[in-house]
Amino acid sequence: MIDAHNHLQDPRFSGRQGELIQTMKSVGITACIVNGTSEEDWPEVARLATEFPDFVRPSFGLHPWKIARASGDWFEKLRSHLLTHPQASIGECGLDRWMENPQVEAQQKAFRQQLTLALELQRPLTIHCLKAWGVLLEELKNAPALPRFLLHSFSGSWESAQELLKLGAYFSFSGHFLHPRKEKVRAVFKKLPPERILIETDAPDMPLPHPRFFLDQLNHPANLCQIAEELAQLIGQEPALFVKNTERFRLIS
Repeated sequence: MIDAHNHLQDPRFSGRQGELIQTMKSVGITACIVNGTSEEDWPEVARLATEFPDFVRPSFGLHPWKIARASGDWFEKLRSHLLTHPQASIGECGLDRWMENPQVEAQQKAFRQQLTLALELQRPLTIHCLKAWGVLLEELKNAPALPRFLLHSFSGSWESAQELLKLGAYFSFSGHFLHPRKEKVRAVFKKLPPERILIETDAPDMPLPHPRFFLDQLNHPANLCQIAEELAQLIGQEPALFVKNTERFRLIS
């Protein structure tokens, strides 16, 4: 199994990543994509990729929540990390109108920069989107070309999903969607082509309703095995399919 999206660099996991990775391996997880969100945590993502090269696949991006605090040379720093780590993808980046004072124009500018960089370097892109599906679709449709891209923890409508499918999107399912109140999200995943679905933990956030693994009330990344089993049962597929999808998503054409 491969965790398509987590934040193993999060300070709440500080000093315990080795222990977490051993537990993940013990339940059959073979790799995880660790998503940076700003200049502040990119160095830690890079450190983990260097310390655990057989397990951590780095991803560097500027999250919409972090744009207001970004330095004037954030883009040059991002490019430098990506060039230093040729196996790295780009993300987590995207658009968010759910946050307070979203400054959508600034988000769009940063997103376009990262989208362009993904095309230039031929890297996959991981996208965060909340309450901004119309804006995101406009950005993607207006782009001259698109890299392979993943909608992390996708919670949009079936109508948005249909448009994104036409653009080549992949969609990852978080264990948080196993909560009873997330029936609408599960209904969308039941309709998606199984070959476009990946699984993620988003650890240490997005906890499951009844997790198998605990760590100080945080979402443990080893819970991916439970997510795979329950999603597979939900849509009538083998859990192994989601592993193949992750590799297919990361393949550079």
